[in-house]
Amino acid sequence: MGGPDSSSRSLTFQELPELRRKTEAISRFLHEQLSTHLETLRPILSPERLFGKPGSSTGGKGEIPLADRALAQLQQSYRPFSGPPFNLPSELDQYWLTLVGNKVSLHPWEYTHQARTERESRPVTMTSPVRWVVSFSSTYTLSHVKQALAGKGERRPEHIRQFVINALVTQLVVTHTPGLAPLFADLRYQLHTDSVPDLPKVPLTTIISGLPSFRPDDDLILAATNFSGVPAFIELIDIGALATLRDPLKARIEDLLH
Repeated sequence: MGGPDSSSRSLTFQELPELRRKTEAISRFLHEQLSTHLETLRPILSPERLFGKPGSSTGGKGEIPLADRALAQLQQSYRPFSGPPFNLPSELDQYWLTLVGNKVSLHPWEYTHQARTERESRPVTMTSPVRWVVSFSSTYTLSHVKQALAGKGERRPEHIRQFVINALVTQLVVTHTPGLAPLFADLRYQLHTDSVPDLPKVPLTTIISGLPSFRPDDDLILAATNFSGVPAFIELIDIGALATLRDPLKARIEDLLH
């Protein structure tokens, strides 16, 4: 789902427009804030810090063993993607690392929810307003890859391959930069590695805001999607949780005092 406390709760159709407006405004602010932070961190997140410069065989003390170890981890993580549904080349070409770049993108976190009432049942694509997938930018977005693998969009093997490589490199860079998780925690975000059923084996690095979101009852979701004609719905931010939003710095200082 969306945030760490995402759940389902009752909401009237009359309450929906105003809460959706507030949700979209907060989500847009959080997205812009995260994008700014990630751009500031771009030198630290650069794959070159982990793998070295393409074609380089020299480096500072200790750099080459780390680069070799990271490459071995990448090759190991890549192997399962030679089978279905990806069917990528069996051997990783190091040239693909030069295509990763160092620009990071945020993709909306989506999942399928089977909305049910006594009269109907329909799958609805849910989007979280407080959770994103972070990955090095590629031609195919997360949505493009899902559609391509499901046979609902153009399937360009080289674009699917690069999305997978970029996701694997993102995970390795985050893993080998242990200071990132506490840094984002101080900013009230959580770093996770997740997966989704329609992208098996792909490790997705996600960033989740400390603000919780929730999914309205299925009656309201189906009524709203019937009205719009689009089988998609955005979770709503729990505005009431703003008053109890945890401050990590305050909590640590209080722990010290006790």
